[in-house]
Order: sequence, then C-alpha cells, then structure tokens
Amino acid sequence: MTPGPVLVTGAAGFAGRHLLRRLALHGPVVGWHRPGDVHPDIDGVRWAGVELLDREAVAHALADAAPAAIYHLAGVPHVANSWARAAETLEGNVVGTWHLIDALRAQGRTCRMLVTGSATIYRPSTAALTEDDALAPNTPYGTSKLAQELVAVGAWQEFGIPVVVARSFNHIGPLQSPDFAAPAFARQLALIEAGRLSPTLKVGNLEARRDLSDVRDTVRAYEALMAHGIAGRCYNVCSGRAISMQQVLDGLRAHIRVPVTVEQDPARMRPADTPLVLGDRTRLTDDTGWAPEIPLETTLEDLVDYWRTEARRLPA
Repeated sequence: MTPGPVLVTGAAGFAGRHLLRRLALHGPVVGWHRPGDVHPDIDGVRWAGVELLDREAVAHALADAAPAAIYHLAGVPHVANSWARAAETLEGNVVGTWHLIDALRAQGRTCRMLVTGSATIYRPSTAALTEDDALAPNTPYGTSKLAQELVAVGAWQEFGIPVVVARSFNHIGPLQSPDFAAPAFARQLALIEAGRLSPTLKVGNLEARRDLSDVRDTVRAYEALMAHGIAGRCYNVCSGRAISMQQVLDGLRAHIRVPVTVEQDPARMRPADTPLVLGDRTRLTDDTGWAPEIPLETTLEDLVDYWRTEARRLPA
C-alpha cells in the first residue's frame, strides 16, 4: 500500500462511524461527510465536508487527502424511501460514485478501493443467493446499487483502479437510524419503557425474513476485503442465516421491562417487500477467512441499550 491516510466516504453514517473507530486504531484516517452534517469526534480522524455530487469539489478533496486506500460507503441508503425519491437515490449512489472514480482516473491514482453495494440487486429467490445468481432489482434503490456496482467494476476493467465490491446484506446495531425496522422497534420500545410513549408498538410486515449481521461484523468484513479481496470481484457480506422480523421484534421485547402490545401500521408497509433475502458467504470466507462473530442476541441487547440512552437524552 502506498503511503497516505485511509479515506472513508459516508464516514458520519451508520456503518461509517463503526468502521472509523476500527481504522483509527491503526493509522491516520480522513472522513468525508456531507457538508452541514454532524460528525463525531474520533481521535485520529481528520474530517472534511465533501458534496459527492459536486465533481470539482470531489477532485479537490481527493487531491488534498491523497489516500492510500478508500472505503466508499457514502450514498442514499433507504430502500422504502427510494420509491418517492428515485432521482435522488440514483444520483446519490451512481453519480457520486462516478465522480470519485473519475477523480481517481484523472489524477492517476490507483489506490485500492472498496465500494459498498447491496444484496437488493439480486432477483428474489427462495434459496441462499450466491454472487453468480441472477440480478434483477425490484426497487429504485436496488437499481441504483446495481448501476453503482457496474461503475465500480468498470473502474477496474477500464482504468486499472483495484476496486472490490461488497454486496452487503442487512446489518443492524447501535447508531442505526430509526428509519430502518430493527432500530425503529428498539427506539419505540425504549420510549415505551421510559414512559414516553403509549405501550403500543407500531410495526410493518413481520413475516419478511432477512439475512442479518451485526454492523460491527460487517465492517470487519470490509477490512478483510480491503486486505484480501480480489480486484474486480463482488462479494456477499452476510451471515448466511435468515431471521424473521417477528424474531427480531421478539428478541428486542425480551430486553424490555414493561408489557407492550403490537399493532400493524399500514404506513410502515413497503410497496414491494421480498419475503426472503438470504445470502451465501462462501466466497467471502474462502478469500478472506472472515466469519461473523457477534450473536444476534448480543446485537439486539446492544440495540436496546443504545436507544435507552438516547431516550434519556430527549427533552421531556
């Protein structure tokens, strides 16, 4: 690896903050966040506000950072909201990625780069998905992530930029936005326990089964791919087990000290909700040796504890 810091885009986001805390233990890190966004203070991290949709701003910031490696985590992350914000989702995930790659090309930089893609690019299946399975996204978000992946792989094929793509399945844990199901459950439960909400939990579809990983395992996989992944190759980052949203809810409720009733909220139902999303992590494990370490029970307990702390910070 050439001298220089590690650059993380989307560093103020959910996975970004977990990744930064690991990377900062081993050397200098530059964290890019969207201008105006709040970012945490982490020792060893130099922050820069960079709008990835501004091509010139990306080029200047990249030249200033002069990174030895790049973790590209930035983008528009929400599947359900992508129906109402299709243009924003496509622009944020595809154009932003292209601006970063184009700046690398123009500056002659061939530092190693990890792009965090998504399992939403796959055609729905009743079996565990491998990297060779059919691609047929059924949401604007999934479409944007497939286009992002094609741009990333093209950077290796056309410009020799050693890009590795992580097809990330669902990951959960502390710091995640309550726009997503598991933290939404945990936040409501913590507020109910604190007497801040009525004891009725609003939920969407609980029958959907998802391949869930702890975010702290997920960012370990990103590090493993940066170190050992094959350039131009795509990797499922997943646990290899399917958990229903009902199981997630039950696991969270087990840590709450007050009775709670559950009520389905039509507003929380998605226009298209794939019944099963399950991944096969064989390629990732074979090439890097990575395997998940954190039990689901630990993740759910930590998620409840995080939202208990957040509930105490809210004004009365």
